[in-house]
Amino acid sequence: MGTILDIFLEITQIPRCSHNTQKMEEYLIDKIKRFGYTVQIDGAKNILASSKNPKICLQAHYDMVCVGDAPKIEPVIEGNILKAKNSSLGADNGIAIAMMLKLMSEGAEAEFLFTNDEEVGLIGAKNLELNIKSPYLLNLDSEDEKEVYIGCAGGTDVLLERELKNKKKKGRFFEISITDLPGGHSGVDIDKNIPNAIIELAKYIKANSCQIVRFKGGERINSIAANAKATVFAQNLTPQNGIEIKEIGGEFEVTDFDIEDILSLPNGVLEFNKEFDVVESSANVALADIGDKMAKIEVSLRSLDNSKLDAIAKEIQEQFKEKYTVKLYGKYPGWKPQVNQFTQTVQEALKKIFGECKTKVIHAGLECGILSQKLPSTQMASIGPNIRYPHSTREFTELDSVEKTYIAVKEIINKV
Repeated sequence: MGTILDIFLEITQIPRCSHNTQKMEEYLIDKIKRFGYTVQIDGAKNILASSKNPKICLQAHYDMVCVGDAPKIEPVIEGNILKAKNSSLGADNGIAIAMMLKLMSEGAEAEFLFTNDEEVGLIGAKNLELNIKSPYLLNLDSEDEKEVYIGCAGGTDVLLERELKNKKKKGRFFEISITDLPGGHSGVDIDKNIPNAIIELAKYIKANSCQIVRFKGGERINSIAANAKATVFAQNLTPQNGIEIKEIGGEFEVTDFDIEDILSLPNGVLEFNKEFDVVESSANVALADIGDKMAKIEVSLRSLDNSKLDAIAKEIQEQFKEKYTVKLYGKYPGWKPQVNQFTQTVQEALKKIFGECKTKVIHAGLECGILSQKLPSTQMASIGPNIRYPHSTREFTELDSVEKTYIAVKEIINKV
């Protein structure tokens, strides 16, 4: 089967963007059968591989966030760093998939749950219809090697839509854009002061009193926007670093869209949790599509507290209900932090391999939030190797961290 790196490099050549995972599904089923494990598949295309007497279930999702050139991925190895050229790498969660396949090739006594379409609302976990027998579940979707996660944020997405009124106008028109900002994960990176291209371009449009013909920004609902562009009418535009400006002239239909509607939305860290040293609540203006007689804006909300999550969503609904149709979708619950026998076992294994370990809560959605409700008697924890800037073209992982994390996973399997 080769090394974990060999397996992962093979995986990178299989298309597995969310909602387009059929080839990856076929690949996994073929491998599972070759390794002699029983295989079950449910209606959501979740896959469960089982040995005869499992005591632990390892879990990861097999879809990925495709940014840049992905699903065409050209892996690049620079010393200890594995990244991709002009695309997301898919280490989230492909490295975990590679670890699980490696374990199966070695005949590990365990269950292996591969969930589908996690990156677009944890769809697979929500619709899980497979019989997990193990008393313990280890999620492999975290991204810091010396940390065991025992809780996570819940989330919901907000869609604002309204019809626009257009009016033909002649004069000075410009194409303006912000491109290639760093981007990042809208949960774990939300406190890293990464500029949001949608917000930055909206600020520029407001400062220059522009009327909008077209505005389009963002890449994915769970990513911090790296790109935004607009066609606008203006008397004049002030040059600004990072803003590309091209005058086009002519006649266009300007809309009645008010850029303040974007700028008045919550964006960034809303509250911090001192107990777990993590963001409590956040919002990310992820997608904006203005023009063609429609305005469409999408915001991703997250919170460790489900009641606070609901309150933020309700506040947006109240603020915009007179002007927009406001819909909530993709809601998933948080995972209430809990220390138990299994989390202590995981912590001991990480300490043995890495010399230290912290127990933490993550400001992102883990499938444990849903799985803990479906499997209330199952003890759960989440770990993973160092992965940085997932959901962006800057994504990378550290190869030595992958190897050490794999050793830790084997240690955990042996202990239970």
